[in-house]
Amino acid sequence: MAAKRYRPQLTDAAKPSTFEVEAVNERGEMVPTAVAGEHPLTLYLDKRELVTLMTLGHAPEALAIGYLRNQRLVRSVEEIAEVQVDWETDSVAITTRKPTRAAARKMKERMKKRTVTTGCGQGTVFGDLMEEIDSLKLRDDVRLSEETLYALLDAVRRHETIYKSAGAVHGCALASAGAEILNFVEDVGRHNAVDAIAGQMWLDRVDGSDKIFYTTGRLTSEMVIKAAQMKIPFLVSRSGLTQMGFEIANKVGITMIGRAVNKHYLLFTGKHRFVKQLMPTMLA
Repeated sequence: MAAKRYRPQLTDAAKPSTFEVEAVNERGEMVPTAVAGEHPLTLYLDKRELVTLMTLGHAPEALAIGYLRNQRLVRSVEEIAEVQVDWETDSVAITTRKPTRAAARKMKERMKKRTVTTGCGQGTVFGDLMEEIDSLKLRDDVRLSEETLYALLDAVRRHETIYKSAGAVHGCALASAGAEILNFVEDVGRHNAVDAIAGQMWLDRVDGSDKIFYTTGRLTSEMVIKAAQMKIPFLVSRSGLTQMGFEIANKVGITMIGRAVNKHYLLFTGKHRFVKQLMPTMLA
């Protein structure tokens, strides 16, 4: 009989994604209009305040776990005992299973090392993430075909989203090697959406080594690092990228594709994993 997978104690405190307000249109008419939610959520780790995130509140438990994962504040989901979200105090309390004085000292040192980033909704990276890039290894035996890329872009386009009804959010998707969307998260900050997917991957024990990550947001250094930390070899965005995002993607060897909309894309790095679809004239 297979052993039961460990799972922390979690609340189930999702907020409604949209709220209805009234607006006046160009004809002077009152129009009921959906707007995206936005709520402050302060993270506490073993009673130590970490950060306040502005979030849609759709997946706060996964967001908290993914934040700890991507900031390298915990090394596995097994280290986490509880994640308790309380919207009355706009906070989430994360408790580790065996907090020690040594761990507390290490946490304090990591929290001293902060880098202001371009990320919306967060803005800081803890620890020495840039120094850990050399240790990130991605699979080289997986491929992404142009046909699969187009199928993913079509699947994302057809996906029912908060953005379509209310706007004002970023979306991220985790997809299989066959372009099936496994998880889709939207939030007011793109890094929140990434972290929520990272947290859910830990909870569900999903291996990212053959997966595709899609985001509506720009590909900054932090976005590339987070994808690489999740062991994901393919990073796709409908937006552009930054110079440091490009340099780090090159360094870790991630296959990064930007400006991907409909049948248009720009392949920037990791070209060895991408398989171009042959045109009929080329086969003749």
